[in-house]
Amino acid sequence: MARRAELGLDLPPSLPSRPRNAYGPASSTAMRLEHRDPDTHYARDVAARGARIRFIEAGDGLPLILVHDYLASHVAWDDVLPQLSRKFHVIAPDLPGFGESEKPSPSRYAYDFDAFAESLIDLVAALGLARVSVCGHALGGAIALTIAASHPDVVEKLVLVNPLVYPPPEPDMMSRVASIPLLGPFVFKQLYGRALFRTRFLGYANQRASGRTTQRVDQLFELFDIPAAREAAYATMMHAMLDTRSLIARVPRVTAPTLITWGRRHRASPVEHGRRLARELREARFEVFDCGASPPEECPTEFVSTVSSFISDGERR
Repeated sequence: MARRAELGLDLPPSLPSRPRNAYGPASSTAMRLEHRDPDTHYARDVAARGARIRFIEAGDGLPLILVHDYLASHVAWDDVLPQLSRKFHVIAPDLPGFGESEKPSPSRYAYDFDAFAESLIDLVAALGLARVSVCGHALGGAIALTIAASHPDVVEKLVLVNPLVYPPPEPDMMSRVASIPLLGPFVFKQLYGRALFRTRFLGYANQRASGRTTQRVDQLFELFDIPAAREAAYATMMHAMLDTRSLIARVPRVTAPTLITWGRRHRASPVEHGRRLARELREARFEVFDCGASPPEECPTEFVSTVSSFISDGERR
């Protein structure tokens, strides 16, 4: 109880909630509810290590944390959260620096895999959860893998969705520009506009993606288009995404049963990366979806079915 008080479960007025009809009251009272309506998402904040995290939660059952990709937020899970919350106690945070979470200066927050992982461990502690399943997409998959390697006692099962582990065959334009001294930070902080932002998301989208995708991407751009968010995004690119060697070295330390899912048509990250990761992990199952970079958005029904079956199989070990 002292640890939960220390982490400060409250909602300061300086961080407004994103409007959503399905949201319930944004307050710490939600933590004390013995039953959460799966159709209502409770938005709250927690003072985690280094930054205040905004997260939503819904549903009852085995706890499942959903960790979003780079430049995204918990809205990336909107197409699957309602179904998952009917089976599990779902927690979907915005990573520090992204979405509606606090965006501390890189001088105060490292914006690397370890920093993100430790912040989410604080979230788990604040919620009073002993063991959780963690599902991470792309950058979120790298963070989920870091948690599983560093805190094996916390992770029940691991789901990795097109995880960022191995370097892509060819770095994308954003990665190439980010690494150029002086020009990189200038582009991120001044020139990276809505059109380029859309290209990053919609350029990899499968034609079956929801018609709401463009609206969702525009919503993410509005959250990104402030100085603190741009600074955090650049720091994350430099400190985490451009060099994954430390992450690759941790793969053998993961002991949790793992489901690896991949989009067959993901142009920036070949399916062979998923097969390689499945071989290197001790207890891994590999599934391929007929979609692009984001299975939760492009084929939500199949994704929910596969993930639910994996997490529910055998209940707790």
